[in-house]
Amino acid sequence: MKNHNVPGRMRAEEYLAPETLMQLAPFELRARVIVEGLRSGMHRSPYQGLAVEFAEHRQYTSGDSLRTLDWKVFARTDKLYVKRYEQETNLDVVVLIDRSRSMRYGSLGMKAGWGGTDPSRATSRWTKWDHATAITAALAYLCLQQGDRVGVATFTEALHTSLRRSGARDQWRTIVQALSIEPITGTANFTKAAEQALAKVQNRALFFIVSDFLGPLEDVRSMLARFRHRNDDVVLIQTLDRQELRFELETSAPFEGLEGEPLVETDPNAIRAAYLEVVREHIDQLSSTARAFGADLFTLDTHDSVGPALAALLDRRASFRGRRLS
Repeated sequence: MKNHNVPGRMRAEEYLAPETLMQLAPFELRARVIVEGLRSGMHRSPYQGLAVEFAEHRQYTSGDSLRTLDWKVFARTDKLYVKRYEQETNLDVVVLIDRSRSMRYGSLGMKAGWGGTDPSRATSRWTKWDHATAITAALAYLCLQQGDRVGVATFTEALHTSLRRSGARDQWRTIVQALSIEPITGTANFTKAAEQALAKVQNRALFFIVSDFLGPLEDVRSMLARFRHRNDDVVLIQTLDRQELRFELETSAPFEGLEGEPLVETDPNAIRAAYLEVVREHIDQLSSTARAFGADLFTLDTHDSVGPALAALLDRRASFRGRRLS
């Protein structure tokens, strides 16, 4: 039995169950933007040259290299065309994780075979933060396996733990170990987190923002506007506990806000319908907001396995392969 109360003895492998790796194995993460970079890898680059993948023909103009002429087209049409190619480059992936107090909530007992975090060690519950950590571990593992650079930062009112982007073999272990001891407190400021994250990333990248997104939608709009201004690719991953999604409580009890709100005594049966309507409306509006800024939204139930949910996410994004966003 491993001692999860000693972070230094934790094994990073415990954050990825074998079935999760099997479910993710068939998928590749593809960016919808034309990523910038110079190294050889899997993702498209805007740099044109004699590279690995044919892009298109264009008419020859004075000054073009004769090496790029397509003589077969000339033989058929008696017109000079040059071939353009697209390099394949590595992708920069940045995962921003909300570590505010509301992420401490969880109604499910700790999942067997997964590494613990600060809130789950304190409560023996699988919290929204645990789910966010598992999602991040799976994404980081997948991206590093295909040669991408991955960076991770946590945020509340500002960025906190920030791990630089790297494709090194030990980057995944560094990410997992850092998140396992991260304190969960404070309130989320999406706009400031976006501004600080973008200041650290000069090239365009793929950003995953993992949060419960239960705050004001105006904050999310402000955040997405900053990413859209630079034309970054953004995926919002909303992690909600099953009780938040279904509200299956039966007995009267005091409800405590996790980010400073006062106690409220209420009967769950009396407010269930109204509560569920508000939650559905909030998620619908969040989805509409994401689409308006060219971002994707995935809402995940923390009681569900991470593997199938992420597999569905990657499958859906794979359909965008080759599409350019200007």
